[in-house]
Amino acid sequence: MSDSKATRLERETTDSGAEIAVLTLANPPLNLFDQAMLDALIADLAELTARPPRALLIRAEGKLVSGGVDVHVFDGLSVEQGAELWRRLFAQIIHPLEALPCPVIFAAHGLTLTAAFEMAVACDIILAAPKAKFGLVETVVGLTPSMGGPQRLAERAGSGRAREFVMTGDLYDAATMADWGVVNAVHDDVDTAARQLAHRLAQGPTKAHAATKAIIEAWRSGGVAHADSVTPEVSGALFATADLKGAVRSFLEVGPGKATYTGR
Repeated sequence: MSDSKATRLERETTDSGAEIAVLTLANPPLNLFDQAMLDALIADLAELTARPPRALLIRAEGKLVSGGVDVHVFDGLSVEQGAELWRRLFAQIIHPLEALPCPVIFAAHGLTLTAAFEMAVACDIILAAPKAKFGLVETVVGLTPSMGGPQRLAERAGSGRAREFVMTGDLYDAATMADWGVVNAVHDDVDTAARQLAHRLAQGPTKAHAATKAIIEAWRSGGVAHADSVTPEVSGALFATADLKGAVRSFLEVGPGKATYTGR
């Protein structure tokens, strides 16, 4: 891996042998989403899609998570080029991130702006440090957030709060984001808490976690009725997994909470 790469993708294993991937934004001091960062994330997500871990943690180095998008990315784009930029970022970053068949945790230790926040709300769980702040500030260049931030924020916090968040371009602290239901929890040592959660989830029934994501995705796209319609097939497939078979047998023989999982 080149030292100049804007991200760092590492894999580690838990004590029980479950693989965790840690994707770090590693271009301080600002971790700007410039072309190098976008290209690195696209490559990393392609690798993660080809070989999914059992949990993914996304974090950042430096004082900030990210100062946002490098405005040079937008300079001089035509209407067609602008639309193509967003199509590519959905297709190569946001949608692959959401489609990973494992729990995805985002850890925000500091200021998290624009594209980084849009990535965060595409993850399953967001943890934040008390001093973290969040913003979609695209109005400063006459733009609206276009990597899925407004709609995913509306899903978590409600449409009225999403409109306020985007239209004001204000910064919101971790406590407010937790109160709104955007941030799942606030931790003094967010990196340690996020790593511990990643380890815990990676050691769980990975295919069941993927099924949970599939059912919730069905709800997101078509409501309760659509989620109900896909649940029998999605959940029924779990009866073929070694993890379900072993956990049921463990429950019957020694009681709950004793099963171990292999992700198969």
